[in-house]
Amino acid sequence: RRAAQAILYPKVARLMAAYPEIEVEISVDQAFVDIVEQRFDAGIRLGESVARDMIAVRIGPDARMCVAGAPGYFARAGRPATPHDLTAHDCINLRLPTLGGLYPWEFEAEGRPLNVRVEGRFTSSDPEMIAAAAADGLGLCCLPEDHVAALVAAGRLETVLGDWCPPFPGYHLYYPSRRQASRAFALLVEALRWRG
Repeated sequence: RRAAQAILYPKVARLMAAYPEIEVEISVDQAFVDIVEQRFDAGIRLGESVARDMIAVRIGPDARMCVAGAPGYFARAGRPATPHDLTAHDCINLRLPTLGGLYPWEFEAEGRPLNVRVEGRFTSSDPEMIAAAAADGLGLCCLPEDHVAALVAAGRLETVLGDWCPPFPGYHLYYPSRRQASRAFALLVEALRWRG
């Protein structure tokens, strides 16, 4: 949903203003959808989750996960120094829409991945609700930086474990390599292409 609102829609609106004959439909769904089976022209995913048989075009900057909590939460529970410390904290879980499982918090140190399964009293499939719950002091959250940036800027959240959270490939438009691109689709791809 965030990619659709922050990246996709503004560029599509400009494209449609410049080309009144182009029609666009945007379907927003957090689940991994088979775009070929569902008869979509293209989809948007984080770069690391695009299938190899698809053409991927970067449409946004690198992304980064971050762990955040409210100042009041840290005053009462302390700050984790390493991901291993999270087992002693109340963490807010993200229920993944794809398989219904919980997101394992992903970290990296010196190029080695480390996944931590956390526990807590609150779980949601909605990242905005999770960020709000963390800002309300219900626990720590682990979300993409852009989901918590406004709350961090407002002082309602503070981040921790930043050294353990490296950037990863951001949002990409993807479509089947065998797709015959119409002129309208080619214009859309060019309008969305990240110019960084």
